Amino acid sequence: MSGDVVIVVLAFALALEVKLHVLNDRNTFSFVHHSTVSLYLGFFAWFLCCLLLVSEHYDLYNPTLAPGGLRELRLTVQASLNAGLLLCGGLYMARLELASRAVVVLLVCTTTFALCIWRASLRLAYYRHFEKGIDTRNVIILGTNHLCRTLGEHIAGNYRLGYQFLGYISTSDHSGDAGIAPQEVLGGIERLRQLTRLHFIDEVVIAHPLPTEQVILLLEEARELGIDIRAISGLYGDLSAHAPIEYLGVYPVRSLHRSHSRTLSHLFKRAFDIIFSLAAMIAVFPLMFVIAVMIRVDSEGPIFYVSERIGKRGRVFPCFKFRTMVKDAEKKKRELAALNERDGILFKVSNDPRVTRIGRILRKYSLDELPQFFNVFRGEMSVVGPRPPIASEVEKYELEHFRRLEVMPGLTGLWQVHARQDSSFAKYIELDTAYVENWTFWLDVKILLRTAHVVLSGTGA
Repeated sequence: MSGDVVIVVLAFALALEVKLHVLNDRNTFSFVHHSTVSLYLGFFAWFLCCLLLVSEHYDLYNPTLAPGGLRELRLTVQASLNAGLLLCGGLYMARLELASRAVVVLLVCTTTFALCIWRASLRLAYYRHFEKGIDTRNVIILGTNHLCRTLGEHIAGNYRLGYQFLGYISTSDHSGDAGIAPQEVLGGIERLRQLTRLHFIDEVVIAHPLPTEQVILLLEEARELGIDIRAISGLYGDLSAHAPIEYLGVYPVRSLHRSHSRTLSHLFKRAFDIIFSLAAMIAVFPLMFVIAVMIRVDSEGPIFYVSERIGKRGRVFPCFKFRTMVKDAEKKKRELAALNERDGILFKVSNDPRVTRIGRILRKYSLDELPQFFNVFRGEMSVVGPRPPIASEVEKYELEHFRRLEVMPGLTGLWQVHARQDSSFAKYIELDTAYVENWTFWLDVKILLRTAHVVLSGTGA
């Protein structure tokens, strides 16, 4: 939606430019009078509102990518033309005869063409991401009959649908087995809660007839878990009577439950991350250069320490930090295992002999984490979020610990500002889970302010 707003603003500017300089019409179109400015800004605002409302009506702002690029382009053209008709109707009803017909026609034409180019480019970008397994939705199929198997094969064989097919969950009667491999069955329907946490499930597709009472219980559980439920069209007519027919590839489905979307909130958070990280990298670049020189002079080894971390929904990414330890620190970690001061999975030793002289200063003021702004800019981390764990930590997670992997890891978070010196792994998980459950933009602001205090006081080590 925000992209459409930018496109329409640019289309309006292009229409005015063509009117003034190409058609060379400066007599009937002049910005000398304030009334003329108000007129054109007014009908542009009306056209923009109409376009957004019509596009929403055509489901062009659905969080999931609609199947069929040609269908999306047809609906885009249709939305632009309908908005143009509403604009003409509004001008006629308001008797605004001073409005230039050429500007109206140019606005509609340039908007239609630009939106088609924009949406086609966006779809191609999504396809490239889907092919790499990025931004896909994790889906499982409820049932193990022939329809379930063919639907699963169809989803798994078409990455452009934007889904990562995880497997099947069996029904209580286990009927209708269609030769599905045992390893593809994740478990029974009674394990949906555990499977959702373990595999970060976004959607369940019901392709096996179930009693209506059981489906209602399933929907109640889906509301608690925040997952979507769709069913093959025709299975549950009463439950999906008012839901439009959608398509999962070539299969018609109806939505039984759609989780509350926080797309705009996440978009705002991502925009903040980009702006904040870019500004931070520019501001601290001289400091980072000085730190790099000091690390090189202080001890042998690379300037940066790169470790593989587990990000949102189990995605592995390289996490960048300034090196604060000696070159063979990982080998010496096993020798210091008996000195570990933290319980469970975490590891920390006071006066760690592996830390260099410069490293102690960097850790005290958290300066070793400055390169992670690059991770934030690349979209692998956020400014605020849970600490990114390493793979060996995740391997030891209990089921409830996976909750913290449902959001982007961050440079700082509740644990860093409230209990960084606390050795309890339970406290670490408790605070990260509290952040996931109660996230708001203002919570991020509070954490950033507390982080500034922690860094300036030198308690980051």
